[in-house]
Amino acid sequence: MPAESNFQDVTSSTIRTRTMPQLSGGSEKPRRWIKRYRTETAASTASVLSTVTAFPLDSVKTRMQTYPYAGALDCVRVTYKSEGIRGFFRGVTAPLASVTLVRTISFSIYQRSKHVYSDWMKRHLGFCPLEHVNKKGAFPNLGTIACFGAAGATAGSGITFIACPFELTKLSAQVSVLMANQKNADPQRQAIALSYHNKGTFKTLANIVKHRGFTGMYTGLNLHLLRDTLGTGIYFATYESGKQMLTALSGKDAHKNPIAVLAAGALCGIVSWALIYPIDSVKSIYQRNALMYSKGQKVPIPKIQFFRRDMYRGLGVSMGRSAAVNAVFFSAFEFLKKRINAMKEFVD
Repeated sequence: MPAESNFQDVTSSTIRTRTMPQLSGGSEKPRRWIKRYRTETAASTASVLSTVTAFPLDSVKTRMQTYPYAGALDCVRVTYKSEGIRGFFRGVTAPLASVTLVRTISFSIYQRSKHVYSDWMKRHLGFCPLEHVNKKGAFPNLGTIACFGAAGATAGSGITFIACPFELTKLSAQVSVLMANQKNADPQRQAIALSYHNKGTFKTLANIVKHRGFTGMYTGLNLHLLRDTLGTGIYFATYESGKQMLTALSGKDAHKNPIAVLAAGALCGIVSWALIYPIDSVKSIYQRNALMYSKGQKVPIPKIQFFRRDMYRGLGVSMGRSAAVNAVFFSAFEFLKKRINAMKEFVD
């Protein structure tokens, strides 16, 4: 009787599907689209959540990089006193749009790149990083680190051209009040700085184009490219290796170990920022300085100096912000991806 019962179930299911399309037809295409683009869907949703959560820390980090404060608490106090709570969320619109777009594209490029590099290594070196990672109890090695690092660097370099204008706009909004209030500045540059004061995202972008031309949106592109290529490579290599190591030590499957995902997400943010922070500081300083120059005027580029104290202003805040952002992001990303993968598809 089991076979007969199964036949009846399938037949009745088919009849229901054909005779009542109004119950399922409306949600069939969105469900298939979500499953097909599960990486992009999970990344964009998790990105919005993590960006809003930690944006005040990002604002404090940028202010400390570009202007001298006694410390993080002093920066928080001064910002709140002069700008209120709104000051910590100044410029949030640009990263909400850009970070969501950039993360979505970045993860899409990364997912494809790591399969390409893994296949290449399997063909030419006889070692497949993705097969190794999926073995229970396997620890990371040079092969897996190289594969994930190269895929991350590819993703980082690819999204720079999209991210640069948004990040410049965000920086301008975050430090616009400080630029307008600085003393002993050249009158011409001070006038340009005042033009950025208390403007929204799109007006700020238009102001950049007005003073520096269309190419002004890509001010600091070389530094941005260097930071994102190195930083994203370190970021993904650390996350994948950390998750693999913690999963192997716990003896659990990666999808059933949210603590490993949470810890690896926090760790990748801390490690990547600690290693590339002076590059980011120089980028921020150069972009801030460039905002006070007109088109055609040469802007001096600060020298990147590792282990110099003033190059690490705001590092503690940045590492804390990055740990929080990525712990939230990867936890949400892995959770959403798991739920999407578990979704049932409709039978044609």
